[in-house]
Amino acid sequence: MSSEVHGSEFKVQGAPLVRIDRFEDIEAWQLARVLTQKVYRLTTAPRFSKDYALSRQIQAAAGSSMHNIAEGFDAESNAEFMRFLRYAKRSCTEVQSQLYVAIDEEYVSQNQFDDVYEHAARTPAAIHGFIKYLATYEKRSA
Repeated sequence: MSSEVHGSEFKVQGAPLVRIDRFEDIEAWQLARVLTQKVYRLTTAPRFSKDYALSRQIQAAAGSSMHNIAEGFDAESNAEFMRFLRYAKRSCTEVQSQLYVAIDEEYVSQNQFDDVYEHAARTPAAIHGFIKYLATYEKRSA
């Protein structure tokens, strides 16, 4: 059995058998993709889109959450993959911080803020769970 998650099957402490062949199959990546979609929808609003710097920065942070998961998927080891997953988590936190600027400048409503902020909190929670899963597997296979 391979020590890598992608393209392999393994069990961790009674957890179900997992096989991941594509980064698109990772739940955390799917959540990060939705976060990116939500951010892009927010930033197309006329007032928000005029703040080019904030618009680009929050779009880049959201996209980074998604892209780091994908990039890490092709890592040579689970440890390297987990490093990219941690970058993805930080990008979600960056989105949350930038949302405060957006609401302070009245680019988004409270409902929009709450929706995207909550999703930006749920995404790193899923990433964290995946990191714990990989770390447990890494310890067991050592």
